[in-house]
Order: sequence, then C-alpha cells, then structure tokens
Amino acid sequence: MITCVSRVARAAVRVHGEVVGAIEHGLLLLVGVERGDGPADADATARKVASLRLFPGRTPTDLAVGEVGGGCLVVSQFTLAAELRHGNRPDFTAAAPPAEAEALYERVAAALAATGLPVATGRFGAAMRIDAEHDGPFTVLLQVREGRVQTRPALPPNGTSAT
Repeated sequence: MITCVSRVARAAVRVHGEVVGAIEHGLLLLVGVERGDGPADADATARKVASLRLFPGRTPTDLAVGEVGGGCLVVSQFTLAAELRHGNRPDFTAAAPPAEAEALYERVAAALAATGLPVATGRFGAAMRIDAEHDGPFTVLLQVREGRVQTRPALPPNGTSAT
C-alpha cells in the first residue's frame, strides 16, 4: 500500500461539482492499494499516519495530526501503483482489483476514524476533483507491505541515483 501524505491548511474533493468530503486543517491522504495488500497493511497505514509528527510545535515536526486538532481527507488513488520503467504509458497491473482496493481503502479511513480523528473521504472509483491548500508544502510517501512500513531504497555510495 502506497500513501502520499500531504499536510494541508484545507482540502476538499468534488464529484460532479458536489463536495463529497472536506477538511479544514490536517492531512490529505492519497491511498494506492496494490495487489497483495491486505488488512494488516491498511491497519498499519492508519496507525502510522495517526502517529506521524508532521506539524510544527517546538520543532518543525513535533506534533501529530490529532494533537493539532486536524483531520484526514482520504482519497483512493490507484495511479500510485503505476509502473513507469518501460515505455511512456503507465502500467497499472500492480494496482489491486477494484473490489479489493475499495475494501482496503475504506479500512484505512475507518481505522483512522477509530482513533478519534475527523475523517472525510472521496468517492471510490469516481472521477474526482481535489482542491487543496498545501501547508509547507510538506508531503511524504508512506509504503506499507505485509503490515510493516517499508524503508526507502538506499542511494549508491557516491550519492547519485541509480539508473
């Protein structure tokens, strides 16, 4: 499961011009569910998001979303599973089938709400318009596999990216 986590001053998602979910202050979560993801990944994603210290306090990253009275806008984003290595057209075969993806996406939102955070969502499978005022901007990627947060690949010793 891949989640793009952005700190926002406000965010809203619209479907056919109607606002279906909105928050004033908090985190915009774009959640991509991949083949092989399961309930443990959704639960670990929600736990990690709820505890991430992404808001300023005594230091620039001192407080979690709940500590600043923020909420979460959770939006399904299958395109995060795109493979881009070959050709110029994204390959989405790594994305979970819609029925599986919807259940896990909803599980992330429910697990966040169970922590007491205000949670709003987009509409799974719909063409959505997202309006967000990013704060910072401050955006991080969270990847969870088999119920564990994954580490980023290490850079080569000389600091250049591998090709």
